[in-house]
Amino acid sequence: MPILRDDNDLKSALQSCHTICVVGISPDPYKPSYFVSDALLSRGFKLYFVNPNYEGRTILGEKVYASIRDIPDKIDIVDVFRRPSAVPSLAEEAKEKGFEVFWMQPGTESPETIKKLDKEGYKVVAGRCAKIESARLL
Repeated sequence: MPILRDDNDLKSALQSCHTICVVGISPDPYKPSYFVSDALLSRGFKLYFVNPNYEGRTILGEKVYASIRDIPDKIDIVDVFRRPSAVPSLAEEAKEKGFEVFWMQPGTESPETIKKLDKEGYKVVAGRCAKIESARLL
């Protein structure tokens, strides 16, 4: 069950989660991290943004943090918009913080990380867009 592929599992995860940490946020409205975040905000999720290049700035009305560790609240979903090579270390940082679902957007999938998180019993979504899935299932 840790790799969430079934619509019922995805819907259940999205319904039970309230806070999403978007890793790799960009202030560019044409970048997926921006428009996916905008859609998630409109669906009522509380978002926290992580990108050390924009630390201290505000994007979509939310403060940007340097790392997952810096987020002051509990995280339900870690939503990744980074290259696959960056994902293993992000997963380790996320495990230190704690989370419910580790979500790798299309193009960010790290097979190594998927396998490791699954083996360790974490819930994982890979290769699916949070914007599309939330619109479709909620």
